[in-house]
Amino acid sequence: MYRVDPARSVVVITVRRGGSLARFGHDHVVASHGVQGFVAPDAGRADLFVPLTELTVDEPALRAQAGFDTQPGEADIAGTRDNMHAMVLETQRFPFALIRIDTVDKMESRATLDVAITLHGVQRNLVVPVMLEISPGEVSASGLIEFNQSDFGIAPFSILGGAVQVQDRLSLRFAVRASSPPE
Repeated sequence: MYRVDPARSVVVITVRRGGSLARFGHDHVVASHGVQGFVAPDAGRADLFVPLTELTVDEPALRAQAGFDTQPGEADIAGTRDNMHAMVLETQRFPFALIRIDTVDKMESRATLDVAITLHGVQRNLVVPVMLEISPGEVSASGLIEFNQSDFGIAPFSILGGAVQVQDRLSLRFAVRASSPPE
């Protein structure tokens, strides 16, 4: 059994703007540096959770990695964070995203995971391609998936009758590292 190392794991979500007045909005990068849980590679399963109340918005380094060449101001970031927690994710009601991996097609460097994600009180099953690295005492998985917010019962943020809105489709990049506890 391996324990996820939050300090060495990250989940990054790229959120794109939309609508007829999209040029007045911002694309955003939302990240979690708090992934927690356990991985059992021999059993081909893992149980992870992401505390949504700890999500960050628009860290400059992550925006640069996403290819964004602008940086929203502090007021815009605070407004985005407040809207995300209160109106979109409703983190008071749904403080965690839960991820359960039940099956790995093969324990090789390229694998496919059967993943059940529970977000906003809705569970969806996804097939996720990953890059796996397994060494004595450590396992890491990284990959990229896309999904619609609406698949989880989330209404994408929208103002001015939809003239400025967040696109439904999100891109999620992850790198999760877990290590065996010291003996």
